[in-house]
This record gives sequence, structure tokens and C-alpha cells, in this order.
Amino acid sequence: MTLSDTSPSQQEASHADSFDLRGYIRILQNYWLGGVCVIVTCVLLTAAWTALQTPVYQTRATTLVQALGADNLNLAFAGETLTKSRAESYAQMAMSESIAESVISDLNLDATPGEVLAQIKSTLLVDTAVIEVTASGGTPEEAQSLANAWVTALIAQVKTLESPDGQDSQVVELTSLSVAPLPAAPTSPNIKTNLAIGFAVGLLAAVLYAFIRNVFDRRIRSVDSVERDFGVSVVGVLPIDPKIGSRNRILAEASGTAAFRKERFAVSEALRSMRTNLSYVHVDEPPRILVVTSAMPGEGKSTVSANLASAMASTGQAVVLIDCDLRRPTQEKVFGLAAGAGLTDVLSGRAEFADVVHSLGKRGNLSVVTAGRVPPNPSELLGSKRMTDLIQRLSEIAFVVLDAPPLLPVTDAAILSKAADGAVIVAQARRTTHDQLGRAINSIRRIGGTVTGVVLNRVPSGGTSSSEYGYYGTTYYGQDDDASASRRPTKGKPTKGKSAKSSRSGSRARSGRQDGDAPKYRRGNVA
Repeated sequence: MTLSDTSPSQQEASHADSFDLRGYIRILQNYWLGGVCVIVTCVLLTAAWTALQTPVYQTRATTLVQALGADNLNLAFAGETLTKSRAESYAQMAMSESIAESVISDLNLDATPGEVLAQIKSTLLVDTAVIEVTASGGTPEEAQSLANAWVTALIAQVKTLESPDGQDSQVVELTSLSVAPLPAAPTSPNIKTNLAIGFAVGLLAAVLYAFIRNVFDRRIRSVDSVERDFGVSVVGVLPIDPKIGSRNRILAEASGTAAFRKERFAVSEALRSMRTNLSYVHVDEPPRILVVTSAMPGEGKSTVSANLASAMASTGQAVVLIDCDLRRPTQEKVFGLAAGAGLTDVLSGRAEFADVVHSLGKRGNLSVVTAGRVPPNPSELLGSKRMTDLIQRLSEIAFVVLDAPPLLPVTDAAILSKAADGAVIVAQARRTTHDQLGRAINSIRRIGGTVTGVVLNRVPSGGTSSSEYGYYGTTYYGQDDDASASRRPTKGKPTKGKSAKSSRSGSRARSGRQDGDAPKYRRGNVA
């Protein structure tokens, strides 16, 4: 039977079953470390409990019930029936208090009959007339002496019952079949058995722990959950790069070199993918002003802003990156720029825009504007008409990236998003919660802003965790877009085909500037 022979409902059911199984396995993988700790804890507790137990030794002695005077066949058959019947009775009699009292007297034990009986077990072996007496003790010697004394007392009491007058009238008799050996090792506690039980209990507890954690864990763990819960596309999935730190955050600057592409292939490929996704968010009217923010501090929105601007500039278009985080400015440290006048100085009229722009990159088409002095009223400055006019004029000649403060602590980013074409919210994988992301999205939507998409940052770059976020860290492309872009004709050479009609054609027509040229910020023409 082929796949085409199955009905759609059967295919959907099969897909649902496989998805559920993968989902369960993924839950276990997400919390494997905690599960291992649970298992180890259970095993260690079991080992500690086993070590505290008093060792118990066991040994066995047997006695045989046999008929007397069975000389012919008929008597032998009758004797066998009689011995089995008597053996059942004597096995039960072996657990009587009279036997226990006799053993206590013989061994001079300081115990009650009930306490001694708790150490004895009498068993009639199947289809035989053999009674097995099992004795337990705290030492090997105690167990051995108790088993042998018990059999001796049982034999004596049976003899008294079979010949009450002291005459030789016994029909059956008990004889010692085997004496109890000295046990070499304790039978309890059984270390191997206990540890196996502890491991099994720990395994079940670990599975239960994983599923309970999954229910209460609200951290973002998949692309699907973001798109399903909030109706927002994930436009970028950026892997963890251990070499990205406070002193080295820019990757796209060196993306043209083969050494860099080999060393940072995964991250640079993810940045190019994010850049491409953003350019196709609105095909007819692609965004020209983009706010990059996050729900909470420390989720990497400044690093994403800087690398997004660099990735955009590497295609040849003019890009302006403005540090709008006036409370905790970062971009001057990211790009290694000297502290000086910046955005706040332009908005307050203390400086011209052309005086605070830093032209970077090989072509000088990446312009960075730092935050400048920390003002007493950041929200008022960012929400001012002067700020709106500034970014609108800049959008006519360049793609504008606004590095905005986090959404939940302050309202600055929400205010900026209203004047921008869209906002990208950076969420750190396995740190940002669904509640935080939901509140951040709602804060933008409440004032009429547009959420262009979500970027998942610091995603695990290997194993099943990466596939959970839709990131695999490998690709089949032989060369990157940046390298090919550097070989495209830019000045005076028309490009054949529809590719020449890019989303930036309108801005080039308005500004009279070709891609690859640094934008000219003359005094008074911007702000």
C-alpha cells in the first residue's frame, strides 16, 4: 500500500501521531539535565537508605517425613499418601509457639515466641514430604543455629506426638535431611535490586518532572508557538555565537572575506535570511523605517540592530542606524565610536544632523548616529515632531534602523513605532516568556503601531533544540549574497531583467543617488 492509496484523514492522523511523539521527545530533551538530576538523586537516596539498613542473613535446614514398616507395594503406596498428609500438618505445626518456646529454651534467647516466629518460615516442598525451615538472623551464626535448633525441636515434638506413651508405635517419623549451612553474605538489603528499583523510580519521576516543567515553563521555545499565539511572523532566527561579546558585536563588516564566512557562516547566513525576510514583509511597500526593540533589557536588540544595519548596507543601499536608547546608549560602544554629540543634540537644536553622522563601511553607506547626551526627558524627545520629521526625511534617502529601548520598562519604543513603518521585537530564546512578548506586542498595537515581526536571538546552534526554533545551522548555498552583491554593476551599468526594479528604486529616484554611494547629509537638508 503506497502513500497515495491512503485517505487524507489517515494521512492526517498519522502525521498527528508522529507530531505528538516528536513533541513528547522534545519535551524530554528540553529538560534532560533536570531529569538526570532527578534520577541521580533517587539513586543516591536509595543507596543511602540501603546503607542504613541492618543486614539480614538467611539459611535453610530440611527434614523428611517418611513412613515406617512399608515393606510391600501396597503398604508403600499407603505410606506415601500418609507421609504427604502428615507433612502438611507438620509444616504448619513448625510455626507453632510450642516449637518457638522449645528453641528459646535450648538457645537461651532473650526474645518472645512471637519475635522468634517472625524469623522463621516453614515450607512444604511441592509434591514431596520435605519440610524446609528458613531462618533469618542479624549474623550468620544466629541464622544457622536458629534453623538447626528449629528442625531439632520439630523432630522431637513429632516423635512425642507419634508415640505418646513412649512405646515404639510410630507410623511416620521425621529425619534431618540437611543441616543449615553458614550463610556467606546477607540476603537483605539487596544492593543491586534496590539500586535498580531506585533508578526505575527516578526515571518515572524524571519524566513526570519534564512534563510538569513544560506546563509551567512560559519561556519561548519554538517558532510555531510565537506565530500561533500572537499571529506575528518570525522574521529571523539568530544562533548563539560565543565570540559575540561586549567588545565584538558586528559580524557583517567582514562578511566579504572567505575566512570570515567560514568562521561565522551560521550567524552571517542567519543575518542575510533576516534581511531577506524583512524586505519581503510588504512587497509593494517595503518598510523604510524600522524600530528594533525587545520586551526586556539584555535580549540582544542593540546587537541585532547593528548587525541588521550592517547586513542591509552590505547589499549596497544606504542605511542609517540611530541609537534611540537615550537612557542606556550602546551603539557607540558597539562600533567603537568616540563619545560626543548625537541624536539628543540634534533634537534639542544644539547640533546639525550632518555633524553627528559617522559614515562607516567600505563604501561609507552605513551611517551611525549615537544617542548623545542623556536627556532628562527621553520620551518627549523621541515623540516630538522634530524626531518624526527627521526620520521621515532620512527614509527618503536611506533605510532607517532605530535601536529603541525595551518596551516593558519604558514607553519610548512604542512611541517610535507609531512614526515608523514597523517594529521588530527581539526575543531571546529560552529566556523571554510568552507573557513578556505578548505584553510587548500589545503595547505597540495599542497606540496604532505595526509589529513587523519577531527575531529569536541566541538560539542553540546544534541538536534538536535548534530544529525546534526552525534553525539548523547549515545550508546548501555555495556563496553568500554579499559577495555576489559586490560584483553587481552599480554605476552607469543597467542590470538586465526584473531584478533591477528593487524596492529601493523609488528612494533612489527621489534622492538622485545610486546604490553604493554614501548619502549626503548637508546642513539643513535633513534637520
